[in-house]
Amino acid sequence: MARATTARIHMDALRHNLARIRSAAPDSKVMAVVKADGYGHGLERVAQALAGADAFGVAAISDAQRLRAVGFSQGIVLLSGFDEAADLAQLRELSVVTVVHHPFQLAMLAEDSGSPISVWLKMDSGMHRLGFPPEQFPEAYRRLKAMPNVDDDIVCMSHFASSDEPGNPQTVSQLACFDAFLPADASVCSLANSAAVLAWPASHRQWLRAGGALYGLSVASGRTGSDFGLKPAMTLSTRLISTQQVRAGERVGYAGTYVCPEDMRIGVAAIGYGDGYPRNIRPGTPALLNGQRVPIIGRVSMDLMTVDLRSQPQAAVGDELILWGGGLPVEEIAEAAGTISYELTCSITRRVRFRED
Repeated sequence: MARATTARIHMDALRHNLARIRSAAPDSKVMAVVKADGYGHGLERVAQALAGADAFGVAAISDAQRLRAVGFSQGIVLLSGFDEAADLAQLRELSVVTVVHHPFQLAMLAEDSGSPISVWLKMDSGMHRLGFPPEQFPEAYRRLKAMPNVDDDIVCMSHFASSDEPGNPQTVSQLACFDAFLPADASVCSLANSAAVLAWPASHRQWLRAGGALYGLSVASGRTGSDFGLKPAMTLSTRLISTQQVRAGERVGYAGTYVCPEDMRIGVAAIGYGDGYPRNIRPGTPALLNGQRVPIIGRVSMDLMTVDLRSQPQAAVGDELILWGGGLPVEEIAEAAGTISYELTCSITRRVRFRED
């Protein structure tokens, strides 16, 4: 019998979330960011559900190859840009747009004599990760515009560091910086990530770059995706494979971190950190069993976890246990693990079965 751990991907939820993004900025084009294997949801299936997007954003050329191999013809933008001159031939072969964020890329393009390639030019407006410093940005733009091997329609872009915090002055500062150093003849721009799409209308330019929101993931601390009208695109579940009666005072799991306060039933579920569920989860973190919350007890191990069945005396082997999804936001689990929802969905391992619904 196959292991019961399953990640169900809700295709209608993905389409709903794309529509939600479009409704927030109806005059903008939408890039669906599908990097990290579609935020752990599966690149090809996510692209199928989000085929209505105007372009896809990826972090690796191999992702672009996968998309082209299954027939997607939308524009694809390589968000981290090319690393070496040999990449340029692949970008042309795949009709992939590249981000240019550093002088070393300008130098490689200056030595290149191939057919025109499409470019998004990135400014570091304050995040200090990738991008040209603002004062160098106009000159980088001018140099690209003069290159015969670069398409004339250059998109100017930047990335926000704190757009998930409404009212944060850093986002106001980044917007002002970008506009101050934007060349006068630059007519197509992209600033808004998921959080900015939903919370910073001033950032809505010609292109949006939507990532986590497309998967129903929260774009603000302390809130869930549903607070923004989004639907979770993944339900992670498994089944009970054992129930046990344990006496008061007995210890459960590795290192015996949980001590039974009374005689009680526990359930053993077929999921653990080998499937991508976080080992460092806070004691008492909930799971959904037969639609009701039950606390996880003891340490999560590689293949198994245990839950308290005192509130569900009818629970039996084979009952479904939901770890996150509808009724149990992944953001709640992420908070209990001291991380963010993006990391949890991206951490699902290959032994988990994926199904579409």
